[in-house]
Amino acid sequence: MFSGIIAGLGRIVDLSPRADNDATLRLSIDAGSLDLSDVALGDSIACSGVCLTVTDLAPGRFCVDVSPETLACTVGLDAPGQVNLEKALRLADRLGGHLVSGHVDGVGEVLRFDPVGTGEDACRLLEIRAPQALAKYIARKGSITVDGVSLTTNTVDGAIFTINLIPHTLTVTTLQRLAPGARVNLEIDLIARYVERMLGEQGSAD
Repeated sequence: MFSGIIAGLGRIVDLSPRADNDATLRLSIDAGSLDLSDVALGDSIACSGVCLTVTDLAPGRFCVDVSPETLACTVGLDAPGQVNLEKALRLADRLGGHLVSGHVDGVGEVLRFDPVGTGEDACRLLEIRAPQALAKYIARKGSITVDGVSLTTNTVDGAIFTINLIPHTLTVTTLQRLAPGARVNLEIDLIARYVERMLGEQGSAD
């Protein structure tokens, strides 16, 4: 489990097929400012919202394997570039965002990325169109994860929702590079998913 609070900006520096499976990619990731001193082989690290398993470690760098299924249902892991990084939570950690599983539910499209106010420290209005199947899980003032970042929705209209991004979030995550037409990994709130499941089962029983 994760919190959606990004701990560091990393960079995919190399991609290559695994020697024993050319359909699976091995990514070498420069961890940037992320502290790897307490990371071991087999640990989980969320890379732009995708929970991946550490398969190799070197000073300041780690490797993960990405299956064809993961590549097919996510974005941002098939080419060199920056990624948001977060290590898995420990039971004693502070939950600053919301509970995030690292399992991407769908890929959204950025419709707007507009400044709010003036100056270098202006916030940004981010508008995203989610896959229609996810619309029922997205609520006004609810939680959603965008490329691994825990965020709160401002408005919701069907499958389209808006978020206000503060300067700090823009500075410490890859969201600063978004633009209309960009695609982003989305994970809905776990609570919304389980509530829908329970209500569905209750309806079936009735």
